[in-house]
Amino acid sequence: MKLFGNNKNSSTVDLSVNIGGLKLKNPVMTASGTFGYGAEYSEFIDLNRLGAIIVKGLSYTPREGNPVPRIVETPAGMLNAIGLQNIGTEAFIKEKLPFLRKFKTPVITNFFGDSIDEFKKSAEALSSADGVHALEMNISCPNKKAGWIIFGTDPKVMGKAVSSVRKTTKLPLIVKLTPNVTDICVMAKVAEDSGADAISMINTITGMAIDIRRRTPILANVVGGLSGPAIRPVAVRMVWQAHKAVKIPIIGIGGIMTAQDALEFLIAGARGVAVGTANFVNPHATIEIIDGIEKFLIEEGVHNINDIIGSLWT
Repeated sequence: MKLFGNNKNSSTVDLSVNIGGLKLKNPVMTASGTFGYGAEYSEFIDLNRLGAIIVKGLSYTPREGNPVPRIVETPAGMLNAIGLQNIGTEAFIKEKLPFLRKFKTPVITNFFGDSIDEFKKSAEALSSADGVHALEMNISCPNKKAGWIIFGTDPKVMGKAVSSVRKTTKLPLIVKLTPNVTDICVMAKVAEDSGADAISMINTITGMAIDIRRRTPILANVVGGLSGPAIRPVAVRMVWQAHKAVKIPIIGIGGIMTAQDALEFLIAGARGVAVGTANFVNPHATIEIIDGIEKFLIEEGVHNINDIIGSLWT
Protein backbone atom coordinates (compact mmCIF):
# COMPACT_ATOMS: atom_id res chain seq x y z
CA MET A 1 0.00 0.00 0.00
CA LYS A 2 1.45 3.34 -1.07
CA LEU A 3 0.93 6.08 1.44
CA PHE A 4 -0.09 9.59 0.49
CA GLY A 5 1.60 12.65 1.86
CA ASN A 6 4.94 12.57 0.07
CA ASN A 7 6.40 15.42 -2.01
CA LYS A 8 3.70 17.90 -1.04
CA ASN A 9 5.49 20.71 -2.87
CA SER A 10 5.17 19.10 -6.31
CA SER A 11 2.63 20.53 -8.76
CA THR A 12 3.18 17.90 -11.48
CA VAL A 13 0.47 15.28 -11.65
CA ASP A 14 -0.05 12.52 -14.22
CA LEU A 15 -3.81 12.00 -14.58
CA SER A 16 -3.61 9.54 -17.48
CA VAL A 17 -5.21 6.11 -17.21
CA ASN A 18 -5.58 3.07 -19.44
CA ILE A 19 -9.04 1.55 -19.82
CA GLY A 20 -8.70 -1.82 -21.52
CA GLY A 21 -6.15 -0.55 -24.04
CA LEU A 22 -7.73 2.88 -24.45
CA LYS A 23 -5.39 5.59 -23.19
CA LEU A 24 -7.11 8.61 -21.62
CA LYS A 25 -5.53 11.92 -20.59
CA ASN A 26 -7.57 11.81 -17.40
CA PRO A 27 -10.15 9.43 -15.90
CA VAL A 28 -13.25 11.64 -16.28
CA MET A 29 -15.81 10.69 -18.93
CA THR A 30 -19.41 11.53 -19.67
CA ALA A 31 -22.03 8.90 -18.89
CA SER A 32 -24.08 7.74 -21.83
CA GLY A 33 -27.51 9.27 -22.12
CA THR A 34 -26.61 12.43 -20.25
CA PHE A 35 -24.34 14.22 -22.73
CA GLY A 36 -26.14 13.81 -26.04
CA TYR A 37 -23.64 13.45 -28.89
CA GLY A 38 -21.18 16.01 -27.49
CA ALA A 39 -22.18 19.09 -29.48
CA GLU A 40 -24.94 19.87 -26.98
CA TYR A 41 -22.33 20.70 -24.31
CA SER A 42 -19.57 22.15 -26.49
CA GLU A 43 -20.70 25.74 -25.85
CA PHE A 44 -20.27 25.20 -22.10
CA ILE A 45 -16.99 23.29 -21.86
CA ASP A 46 -13.87 22.47 -23.88
CA LEU A 47 -14.44 18.89 -25.00
CA ASN A 48 -10.66 18.52 -25.44
CA ARG A 49 -10.28 18.43 -21.66
CA LEU A 50 -12.40 15.34 -21.12
CA GLY A 51 -10.84 11.92 -20.68
CA ALA A 52 -13.41 10.49 -23.09
CA ILE A 53 -16.88 11.20 -24.40
CA ILE A 54 -19.39 8.37 -24.08
CA VAL A 55 -22.26 9.25 -26.38
CA LYS A 56 -25.95 8.52 -26.12
CA GLY A 57 -26.85 4.85 -26.63
CA LEU A 58 -27.21 3.76 -30.25
CA SER A 59 -29.28 1.06 -31.88
CA TYR A 60 -28.77 -0.15 -35.43
CA THR A 61 -31.96 1.60 -36.54
CA PRO A 62 -33.46 4.80 -34.99
CA ARG A 63 -35.72 4.49 -31.93
CA GLU A 64 -38.42 6.85 -30.67
CA GLY A 65 -38.16 5.78 -27.04
CA ASN A 66 -40.97 5.65 -24.50
CA PRO A 67 -44.05 7.92 -24.36
CA VAL A 68 -44.01 11.03 -22.13
CA PRO A 69 -43.79 11.88 -19.28
CA ARG A 70 -40.34 10.32 -19.12
CA ILE A 71 -38.52 12.22 -16.34
CA VAL A 72 -39.34 12.86 -12.66
CA GLU A 73 -37.11 14.84 -10.28
CA THR A 74 -36.52 13.14 -6.93
CA PRO A 75 -35.12 14.53 -3.65
CA ALA A 76 -31.61 13.32 -4.53
CA GLY A 77 -31.59 12.64 -8.24
CA MET A 78 -34.08 11.77 -10.94
CA LEU A 79 -36.13 8.98 -12.42
CA ASN A 80 -36.03 8.57 -16.17
CA ALA A 81 -37.74 6.29 -18.65
CA ILE A 82 -36.42 7.70 -21.94
CA GLY A 83 -36.31 4.23 -23.46
CA LEU A 84 -33.09 4.68 -25.43
CA GLN A 85 -34.40 7.18 -27.97
CA ASN A 86 -31.66 7.69 -30.58
CA ILE A 87 -30.90 8.45 -34.23
CA GLY A 88 -29.38 5.05 -35.09
CA THR A 89 -25.82 4.08 -35.94
CA GLU A 90 -25.88 5.18 -39.60
CA ALA A 91 -27.10 8.72 -38.82
CA PHE A 92 -24.64 8.97 -35.94
CA ILE A 93 -21.71 8.08 -38.17
CA LYS A 94 -22.77 10.50 -40.92
CA GLU A 95 -24.11 13.41 -38.88
CA LYS A 96 -22.44 13.37 -35.43
CA LEU A 97 -18.99 11.79 -35.76
CA PRO A 98 -17.53 14.48 -38.07
CA PHE A 99 -18.04 17.04 -35.28
CA LEU A 100 -16.53 14.77 -32.61
CA ARG A 101 -13.45 14.07 -34.77
CA LYS A 102 -12.44 17.74 -34.35
CA PHE A 103 -11.43 17.06 -30.74
CA LYS A 104 -8.44 15.27 -29.23
CA THR A 105 -10.70 13.24 -26.99
CA PRO A 106 -11.51 9.55 -27.51
CA VAL A 107 -15.12 8.74 -28.38
CA ILE A 108 -16.75 5.72 -26.80
CA THR A 109 -20.02 4.69 -28.42
CA ASN A 110 -22.66 3.13 -26.21
CA PHE A 111 -24.76 0.67 -28.22
CA PHE A 112 -27.53 -1.87 -27.70
CA GLY A 113 -29.84 -4.27 -29.52
CA ASP A 114 -33.00 -6.28 -29.03
CA SER A 115 -31.20 -9.45 -30.08
CA ILE A 116 -27.63 -10.69 -30.24
CA ASP A 117 -27.68 -10.18 -34.00
CA GLU A 118 -28.65 -6.52 -33.50
CA PHE A 119 -25.86 -6.07 -30.97
CA LYS A 120 -23.43 -7.51 -33.52
CA LYS A 121 -24.70 -5.35 -36.40
CA SER A 122 -24.30 -2.17 -34.35
CA ALA A 123 -20.87 -3.20 -33.11
CA GLU A 124 -19.68 -3.96 -36.64
CA ALA A 125 -20.95 -0.66 -38.03
CA LEU A 126 -19.45 1.41 -35.24
CA SER A 127 -16.13 -0.45 -35.28
CA SER A 128 -15.52 0.46 -38.91
CA ALA A 129 -16.29 4.16 -38.40
CA ASP A 130 -13.40 6.64 -38.30
CA GLY A 131 -13.44 8.39 -34.93
CA VAL A 132 -14.84 5.63 -32.72
CA HIS A 133 -12.18 4.54 -30.21
CA ALA A 134 -14.05 2.04 -28.02
CA LEU A 135 -17.48 0.44 -27.59
CA GLU A 136 -19.66 0.36 -24.50
CA MET A 137 -22.13 -2.53 -24.74
CA ASN A 138 -25.34 -1.59 -22.96
CA ILE A 139 -27.02 -4.70 -21.58
CA SER A 140 -28.45 -2.91 -18.58
CA CYS A 141 -31.10 -0.31 -19.45
CA PRO A 142 -34.06 -0.72 -17.06
CA ASN A 143 -36.47 1.07 -19.40
CA LYS A 144 -36.87 -1.63 -22.01
CA LYS A 145 -39.63 -4.22 -21.93
CA ALA A 146 -39.30 -7.66 -20.39
CA GLY A 147 -37.18 -9.98 -22.48
CA TRP A 148 -34.48 -7.38 -23.14
CA ILE A 149 -33.48 -7.28 -19.49
CA ILE A 150 -32.16 -10.83 -19.48
CA PHE A 151 -29.07 -9.63 -21.38
CA GLY A 152 -27.95 -8.01 -18.14
CA THR A 153 -29.39 -10.36 -15.53
CA ASP A 154 -29.01 -13.90 -16.91
CA PRO A 155 -25.34 -14.93 -16.76
CA LYS A 156 -25.66 -17.44 -19.62
CA VAL A 157 -27.44 -15.03 -21.96
CA MET A 158 -25.05 -12.23 -21.04
CA GLY A 159 -22.02 -14.42 -21.62
CA LYS A 160 -23.28 -15.49 -25.06
CA ALA A 161 -24.06 -11.89 -26.05
CA VAL A 162 -20.69 -10.51 -24.93
CA SER A 163 -18.66 -13.30 -26.51
CA SER A 164 -20.59 -12.87 -29.79
CA VAL A 165 -19.89 -9.14 -29.90
CA ARG A 166 -16.27 -9.74 -28.88
CA LYS A 167 -15.75 -11.61 -32.16
CA THR A 168 -17.05 -8.69 -34.22
CA THR A 169 -14.73 -5.92 -33.01
CA LYS A 170 -11.07 -5.28 -32.28
CA LEU A 171 -11.86 -2.07 -30.42
CA PRO A 172 -11.75 -2.04 -26.61
CA LEU A 173 -15.07 -3.55 -25.49
CA ILE A 174 -16.63 -2.18 -22.31
CA VAL A 175 -19.69 -3.95 -20.87
CA LYS A 176 -22.10 -1.77 -18.87
CA LEU A 177 -23.56 -3.73 -15.94
CA THR A 178 -26.92 -3.36 -14.26
CA PRO A 179 -27.08 -3.13 -10.45
CA ASN A 180 -30.45 -4.91 -10.52
CA VAL A 181 -28.95 -8.35 -9.91
CA THR A 182 -28.37 -10.55 -6.90
CA ASP A 183 -24.57 -10.62 -7.09
CA ILE A 184 -22.74 -7.97 -9.13
CA CYS A 185 -19.47 -9.90 -8.82
CA VAL A 186 -20.93 -12.86 -10.74
CA MET A 187 -21.95 -10.62 -13.64
CA ALA A 188 -18.62 -8.78 -13.63
CA LYS A 189 -16.76 -12.09 -13.85
CA VAL A 190 -19.01 -13.29 -16.69
CA ALA A 191 -18.21 -10.13 -18.62
CA GLU A 192 -14.49 -10.61 -18.06
CA ASP A 193 -14.55 -14.30 -19.00
CA SER A 194 -16.58 -13.53 -22.14
CA GLY A 195 -14.00 -11.17 -23.54
CA ALA A 196 -14.77 -7.71 -22.16
CA ASP A 197 -11.76 -5.41 -21.89
CA ALA A 198 -13.45 -3.36 -19.16
CA ILE A 199 -16.75 -2.97 -17.35
CA SER A 200 -18.72 0.15 -16.49
CA MET A 201 -21.04 0.25 -13.50
CA ILE A 202 -23.58 0.98 -12.35
CA ASN A 203 -26.52 1.79 -14.58
CA THR A 204 -29.64 3.15 -12.88
CA ILE A 205 -31.63 1.40 -10.16
CA THR A 206 -35.29 0.75 -10.96
CA GLY A 207 -37.80 2.94 -9.13
CA MET A 208 -41.15 4.66 -9.50
CA ALA A 209 -43.04 7.79 -8.44
CA ILE A 210 -46.79 8.18 -7.88
CA ASP A 211 -49.20 11.07 -8.42
CA ILE A 212 -51.14 10.82 -5.14
CA ARG A 213 -54.14 12.85 -6.41
CA ARG A 214 -54.68 10.78 -9.50
CA ARG A 215 -53.43 7.55 -7.90
CA THR A 216 -51.40 6.86 -11.02
CA PRO A 217 -47.70 6.43 -11.81
CA ILE A 218 -46.10 9.71 -12.94
CA LEU A 219 -43.99 8.05 -15.62
CA ALA A 220 -45.87 6.78 -18.65
CA ASN A 221 -43.59 3.75 -18.50
CA VAL A 222 -44.67 3.27 -14.81
CA VAL A 223 -41.13 2.32 -13.77
CA GLY A 224 -37.93 4.23 -14.50
CA GLY A 225 -34.25 4.29 -13.68
CA LEU A 226 -33.13 6.21 -10.59
CA SER A 227 -29.86 8.13 -10.94
CA GLY A 228 -28.06 10.88 -9.04
CA PRO A 229 -26.58 11.19 -5.55
CA ALA A 230 -29.17 8.81 -4.05
CA ILE A 231 -27.52 5.80 -5.70
CA ARG A 232 -23.88 6.77 -5.15
CA PRO A 233 -23.26 4.73 -1.98
CA VAL A 234 -24.69 1.66 -3.71
CA ALA A 235 -22.50 2.25 -6.76
CA VAL A 236 -19.34 2.77 -4.70
CA ARG A 237 -20.03 -0.46 -2.80
CA MET A 238 -20.55 -2.42 -6.02
CA VAL A 239 -17.39 -1.02 -7.63
CA TRP A 240 -15.42 -2.00 -4.55
CA GLN A 241 -16.86 -5.53 -4.68
CA ALA A 242 -16.28 -5.91 -8.43
CA HIS A 243 -12.72 -4.60 -8.12
CA LYS A 244 -11.94 -7.58 -5.92
CA ALA A 245 -13.64 -10.03 -8.32
CA VAL A 246 -12.10 -9.11 -11.69
CA LYS A 247 -8.79 -7.95 -13.13
CA ILE A 248 -10.15 -5.83 -15.99
CA PRO A 249 -10.57 -2.06 -15.46
CA ILE A 250 -13.78 -0.60 -14.05
CA ILE A 251 -15.46 2.68 -14.98
CA GLY A 252 -17.39 3.89 -11.93
CA ILE A 253 -20.78 5.52 -12.49
CA GLY A 254 -23.51 6.63 -10.11
CA GLY A 255 -24.30 10.02 -8.68
CA ILE A 256 -20.88 11.64 -9.19
CA MET A 257 -21.42 15.37 -8.66
CA THR A 258 -18.02 16.54 -7.36
CA ALA A 259 -14.34 15.63 -7.40
CA GLN A 260 -14.73 14.12 -3.94
CA ASP A 261 -17.43 11.80 -5.28
CA ALA A 262 -15.19 10.76 -8.18
CA LEU A 263 -12.27 10.11 -5.83
CA GLU A 264 -14.44 7.76 -3.77
CA PHE A 265 -14.90 5.59 -6.86
CA LEU A 266 -11.20 5.70 -7.78
CA ILE A 267 -10.08 4.78 -4.28
CA ALA A 268 -12.67 1.95 -4.26
CA GLY A 269 -11.04 0.53 -7.40
CA ALA A 270 -12.47 2.27 -10.46
CA ARG A 271 -9.84 3.24 -13.05
CA GLY A 272 -12.15 5.80 -14.62
CA VAL A 273 -15.39 7.57 -13.79
CA ALA A 274 -18.36 8.68 -15.87
CA VAL A 275 -20.42 11.71 -14.88
CA GLY A 276 -24.14 11.52 -15.61
CA THR A 277 -26.97 13.34 -13.84
CA ALA A 278 -24.59 16.12 -12.73
CA ASN A 279 -24.41 17.30 -16.35
CA PHE A 280 -28.07 18.31 -16.19
CA VAL A 281 -27.54 20.30 -12.99
CA ASN A 282 -24.17 21.85 -13.86
CA PRO A 283 -22.90 21.69 -17.47
CA HIS A 284 -19.39 22.47 -16.16
CA ALA A 285 -19.37 19.55 -13.72
CA THR A 286 -16.94 17.33 -15.66
CA ILE A 287 -14.27 20.04 -15.91
CA GLU A 288 -14.68 21.00 -12.26
CA ILE A 289 -14.23 17.34 -11.32
CA ILE A 290 -11.03 17.03 -13.38
CA ASP A 291 -9.62 20.16 -11.75
CA GLY A 292 -10.71 18.97 -8.32
CA ILE A 293 -9.04 15.58 -8.71
CA GLU A 294 -5.78 17.25 -9.77
CA LYS A 295 -5.95 19.65 -6.83
CA PHE A 296 -6.51 16.77 -4.42
CA LEU A 297 -3.53 14.83 -5.76
CA ILE A 298 -1.27 17.87 -5.47
CA GLU A 299 -2.41 18.40 -1.88
CA GLU A 300 -1.76 14.73 -1.11
CA GLY A 301 1.64 14.74 -2.82
CA VAL A 302 0.63 12.04 -5.32
CA HIS A 303 2.33 12.30 -8.73
CA ASN A 304 0.36 9.63 -10.56
CA ILE A 305 -3.38 9.08 -10.29
CA ASN A 306 -2.90 5.34 -10.66
CA ASP A 307 -1.32 5.35 -7.20
CA ILE A 308 -4.68 6.05 -5.58
CA ILE A 309 -6.76 3.62 -7.66
CA GLY A 310 -7.86 0.75 -5.45
CA SER A 311 -6.02 2.24 -2.48
CA LEU A 312 -8.88 1.73 -0.03
CA TRP A 313 -7.88 0.52 3.40
CA THR A 314 -10.36 -1.96 4.90
